[in-house]
Amino acid sequence: MSGALFALTLAGLAGAAEINLYSGRHYDSDAQLYADFEAKTGIKVNIIEGKTDELLARIEAEGEASPADIFFTADAGNLWRAEDKGLLQPIDSETLKAAIPAAYRDPNNQWFGFSRRARIIYIAKGAIDPALVQTYADLARPELKGKVCMRSGSAIYNLSLMGGLIEKIGPEKAEEWAKGVVANLAKEPQGGDTDQIKSVAAGECAVTLANTYYFARILGSDKPEDKAVAEKIQWIFPDQAGDGAHVNISGAGVTKYAPNRDEAVKFLEYLASPDAQVYFAKGNNEYPIGGGESGNAALDTMGPFKADTLNVAAYGRNQKAAQEIMDRAGWK
Repeated sequence: MSGALFALTLAGLAGAAEINLYSGRHYDSDAQLYADFEAKTGIKVNIIEGKTDELLARIEAEGEASPADIFFTADAGNLWRAEDKGLLQPIDSETLKAAIPAAYRDPNNQWFGFSRRARIIYIAKGAIDPALVQTYADLARPELKGKVCMRSGSAIYNLSLMGGLIEKIGPEKAEEWAKGVVANLAKEPQGGDTDQIKSVAAGECAVTLANTYYFARILGSDKPEDKAVAEKIQWIFPDQAGDGAHVNISGAGVTKYAPNRDEAVKFLEYLASPDAQVYFAKGNNEYPIGGGESGNAALDTMGPFKADTLNVAAYGRNQKAAQEIMDRAGWK
């Protein structure tokens, strides 16, 4: 999608209950979420889509006059940025607390995760010994020189991974790791997560990192070209003998000046419901926020895994330090 914001009208039917949803997510399956919520509650959902940075800037510029009720986006780092800018408000909901594990929501209850994705390792079958890459730390091993593909060091998913590492092993060791990964790069970082997976399949490199829902999308595809990619890839959930795989979220919060606060809270509670979790899992290959069966054949094929229980708020809290480390390491 281009940088321009695409908005449906904010004008609801006179007197009808509604919410104005500012969304940085761009998945077709989300339309089903909104339709199901409307059918269950009678609350109209007005959608305003755009890039996360643009939406945050818009909410900030609108101030107290903002029509926004909910900010909805991928990655805890983006949600933390909204909180840090003072754009959200705390929500005390026993429904949300019961449905969402503490690791996947803001300790101050300003935002909540509603789906999970793990950032894991992918290798080309037969290109390297899987035993070499069982942890994130392994990606910096000298044996992998010239064999690693990576997304940009400014990509939010990589910044969140680095934010988690800073929290767990400290900035000095995290920087050593980043420098080791950069030394192993087969080419300059470019493209998104799917591009990294395809580069591995094409033999441009032997190993990469990408979020699970990107590979699950390929794995579940009927397209011959996607099947060819999937056949060449082996996935590895890292750190299964340690803290577990790095997990991030998609989530949302109620904006500070939400004109329809009560309806917005109902929407958040709906997103945590079993019915909504089905749309996240089957529609966009994301893991249910509370664990359990996904009902998604591709995710089931990838199998169960041990997830890190670090609170995802650390990703945002350490985001500035993460970017500084990436820059010093030369991770472009």
